[in-house]
Amino acid sequence: MNIAGKQARSILTKASGYLTGYTYSLNPYTGCSYGCSYCYVRQMPVNRFRKEEWGAWVDIKENAAELYVKEMRRARKKHNIITIFMSSSTDPYQPVEVQERITRSILKSMVEIPPDFLLLQTRSPLVTRDMDILQALKDRLLVSITVETDREDIRKQFTPKAPPIAGRLRTLAELKEVGIPAQAAVSPVLPCSREFAGKLHSVVDRVTIDDYFMGDGSGGKRTSNLGVYDLYKKIGLEDWFHPEAYKKVLDQFKEYFHEDQIYISQEGFLPPVSDGIGSKTKGTFDQKE
Repeated sequence: MNIAGKQARSILTKASGYLTGYTYSLNPYTGCSYGCSYCYVRQMPVNRFRKEEWGAWVDIKENAAELYVKEMRRARKKHNIITIFMSSSTDPYQPVEVQERITRSILKSMVEIPPDFLLLQTRSPLVTRDMDILQALKDRLLVSITVETDREDIRKQFTPKAPPIAGRLRTLAELKEVGIPAQAAVSPVLPCSREFAGKLHSVVDRVTIDDYFMGDGSGGKRTSNLGVYDLYKKIGLEDWFHPEAYKKVLDQFKEYFHEDQIYISQEGFLPPVSDGIGSKTKGTFDQKE
């Protein structure tokens, strides 16, 4: 791993595209050591201009917390409501966070100057380390834990450096136990067992289902360019790489979850509507630019 400390120029990035509905995205790091095979960031300029492979480098934004305070004070003068997606192109709880604690420092600053809504997206059980801060933010927070499958053999094929599935399920159970709003992000849907929905139903009350064709921003072309289909072919599960494949999982989830507990693609990652922070209802805030 090539890990380097950097002084970032900014920390809040105006949201657009798939994140329309948010005011800003926030990435504590550039790069991600999980290096997931299907990650769309592999094809973004931030990675394509690097010499190292995606997953082999991470830049640490050492001044992230200080920048957050500075930029939020300025943003409050511009926006009535501020919603933040953390993170869109890295995992805020990847292994380097254990020592660097950049994400934790940002969350501490958020207690001081909170956004109106924060979606905290990760696949790491390390998020439970910050339970004390999450408790302080929970009325304006949704923790989204990626759980693409319940099969460890599939996880090892597609995301071998990512945390095991069992740890993520335990994380969802811990968040539920202490009352921190959370969802399971089945994103992207990977081949799974018939027991997948039942396993999630026991630890979470909300799920979002997404796939490459709805969620990669190009109707699946960006993912195809990464050669992900070859992985499906290698394991003899090509039928799972199809625009209709997610419906197999959706039907399974409908057996365990109510309709209002299941979200599809982008709607599951949007902020709640403006009739109440933390309502977790579908829709977006009205914001002024």
